[in-house]
Amino acid sequence: MIGGASVEDTLTLWASSLRDARQRIRPLFTQERVAASAGQFLDGLLGNEPRKTGWMRAEASGDPGPWRQQAILGRGQWDADALRDIVREYALETLGDEDAVLVIDETGFLKQGKASCGVARQYTGSAGKITNCQIGVFASYVSRHGHAFIDRALYLPKEWTDDPARLKAAHVPREVGFATKPKIAHRMIACAIAAKVPFSFVAADSVYGCVCRKLDSAILMVKAAKDRSRDDGAEALNRAMERGVLVQRSMGPRPIIIAGISA
Repeated sequence: MIGGASVEDTLTLWASSLRDARQRIRPLFTQERVAASAGQFLDGLLGNEPRKTGWMRAEASGDPGPWRQQAILGRGQWDADALRDIVREYALETLGDEDAVLVIDETGFLKQGKASCGVARQYTGSAGKITNCQIGVFASYVSRHGHAFIDRALYLPKEWTDDPARLKAAHVPREVGFATKPKIAHRMIACAIAAKVPFSFVAADSVYGCVCRKLDSAILMVKAAKDRSRDDGAEALNRAMERGVLVQRSMGPRPIIIAGISA
């Protein structure tokens, strides 16, 4: 028995949930075979393999090689932001809560070469030092019901955005330019507000906007417009920051910023 349900019932529920997830993402793909590969890719991510390499995912799905799996992430034409929106709505169906917290943080992906998009020598907490890596900024939705990632963005250092040839080789869209990590976080929060994601606070560490110095930590309380439904997300966020009130509080060695967004 698992959580009051038999193993058979639990497996049946998992299978049903996976079918639902595949159906939700199906409209993103114009061809059935590509959609099938995307479903297999999803299965592989949830599998028991300790490392999720293309070869291991292919072997688990019964493919002779990793090419179909790799095509989903490389050659395939589909809208990644549309998938982000689907994931966000899927998560909110279960986790949505007016008192939820939007948590912004980053993580590094260690690399050996120089071709991966955004790779550079930069600090990452994954290694605890400056090293060759990619940096991703993520937004996680946290409520009393659970937590899930609902947004993501790859950080591109200036050495990348100042090199058009390198951007073209990595297939970076022309409209993408340099943005600091706080700017990326700002966009994510504005996107969540515009999508009417229910939450009351934003939490992030000091790299995302500590406006005070020599404090062990800080809480920045901000109030948004009373009626967000009539606001553009970015405008509501800007007004919230303009009305911010700084409060000092000891929470540990690293400063924490918490922005309260009222409904």
